[in-house]
Amino acid sequence: MTAIKKYRFLADMTQKELALKMGVSQACINMWERGKRYPDIVSLKKLAFILGCTTDQLLEGIRI
Repeated sequence: MTAIKKYRFLADMTQKELALKMGVSQACINMWERGKRYPDIVSLKKLAFILGCTTDQLLEGIRI
């Protein structure tokens, strides 16, 4: 499970709800959660705010 999915579950939010708050498609959220794509830095900051976590927490498990 990716950190985005983990924190979305902790926030008790569906992909659709998160997508609406982020201003992106549900498919985009799905791609982020599966690690097929990654949010840009601005979206990452917005995700952290919406999900009530830090950007570092959202980057857990990302290998460079």
